[in-house]
Amino acid sequence: MTEGIPRRQSAREPAARTYARALPIVPVRARGLTVEDAHGRRYLDCLSGAGTLALGHNHPVVLEAIRKVLDSGAPLDVLGLATPVEDAFVTELFHTLPPGLAGHARVRFCGPAGTDAVEAAFDLVRAATGRTGVLAFTGAHHGASADGAFEARVARLPYPQDYRCPFGVGGERGAELAARWTESVLDAPDSDVRHPAGMILEPVQGEGGVIPAPDTWMRRMRRLTTDRSIPLIADESDTGVGRTGAFWAVEHSGVTPDVMVLSKAIGGSLPLAVVVHRADLEEPADPTRLADLAGRRPGAPRGTFRGNQLALAAGTATLAHVRANRLAERAATLGARVLGQLRELGDEFDRVGEVRGRGLMIGVELVDPTADGVPRCDGRPRPEDPRRSQGPPRSADSPASTGLPQPTSTPHPAAPALAAAVQRECLRRGLIVDVGGPHGSVVRLLPPLTITDEQAAAVVDRLTDAVGAAVRAHRDGVPQTGTPARTPSTRGRTAGPRRSSPPEPEALPEEPS
Repeated sequence: MTEGIPRRQSAREPAARTYARALPIVPVRARGLTVEDAHGRRYLDCLSGAGTLALGHNHPVVLEAIRKVLDSGAPLDVLGLATPVEDAFVTELFHTLPPGLAGHARVRFCGPAGTDAVEAAFDLVRAATGRTGVLAFTGAHHGASADGAFEARVARLPYPQDYRCPFGVGGERGAELAARWTESVLDAPDSDVRHPAGMILEPVQGEGGVIPAPDTWMRRMRRLTTDRSIPLIADESDTGVGRTGAFWAVEHSGVTPDVMVLSKAIGGSLPLAVVVHRADLEEPADPTRLADLAGRRPGAPRGTFRGNQLALAAGTATLAHVRANRLAERAATLGARVLGQLRELGDEFDRVGEVRGRGLMIGVELVDPTADGVPRCDGRPRPEDPRRSQGPPRSADSPASTGLPQPTSTPHPAAPALAAAVQRECLRRGLIVDVGGPHGSVVRLLPPLTITDEQAAAVVDRLTDAVGAAVRAHRDGVPQTGTPARTPSTRGRTAGPRRSSPPEPEALPEEPS
């Protein structure tokens, strides 16, 4: 029955099916970290549904919550009417929110995707402030609508990072320069975005290449927006529910946003997205504009499939399990260990530009040290002479003059083909990983928060071995198909339990919860 499925999919679906093309397997069973394909081969899944599976596949508490709703005879879709299932979800969600927001928050349900929540958040702050523009940051991904249809009203500003710092300095100095650029844009008399409706940011950019924002920069953005009465929107679609080592990634910096966009893991593996915001943002700056909003209150729920009862039940179970079992703290400890182990790759291979991340949100950037023409993080070419002093290239979103220094360091160019090769080598070794970043050169790890020490060790070994195989083949020009998979080695690492292969996958129903 499963034979020919990939071929039929290829014939019936467009070439844009990115995951299916990069990961040509047919999964039929799954439990926790383990996925089994139609041929009985098992994989360690560090894609986790692009981060939607905080507890892994088919976790018992999630399945029990879904069965309970199904067996109760409750309606599955009620268009936002009050139900016991929704009440339980909101109650549990409020238990997890940053204290500065939980005491005066409102929750808005919208369509089931993060894009829907971002659109609702934009509508909310535009109506609440009476303004239109929104500030975002280079490399950010807030969904197809926010990055596409809304782009004309979204101004992009430099996002601080070390390896591809837009100012070429990285570290605290790079974060300070990025903050100063934002401040100058907000305060420039001739700026088109001097009074934006809001600022949206990711505490860790996911699709942007797993780039954590410095805590000092996060606090600076909070001060800048507070001083200018600009609502701050934190997009926690990728980072929420313990992924980064705190329940919400904004907690690392102590920042309390005005609006939070939540999706992916919030639904416990089922489609769900919500907007959490300060209660006072409900009131429009100009009440007469309600007619222009078709009678809807700012940020009003929209979309037919909002608040699906099964997703709410699964989300409640996930939030409660992560909170009760302190899985965010677990992600912080285990993530730091895995990061330390994977950073050895940079010492061993010059084609590993940087290993970075926070908690169990980890990225390995692949580069080409032999190529020229280094791209900036925003896609613009770097000046040839780093000693020039006129400041970074101007853009429509930039002040006319900044006086900021030119780059003092030069990262290697991105190597998307090598990243894709690493992904293929990982799959051959029974490891599923993602590839992202603005140049498609970052191998991303998003394992479930329930991953064990032993499984994490196996993931590190398989990824290390795959990087080695791909780098050698890329360097030597050896075809990367048809070669036998090598047994992963431990390479002498000692942090945490080590095994040269993953623990023998137990029968899927018995995998530890």
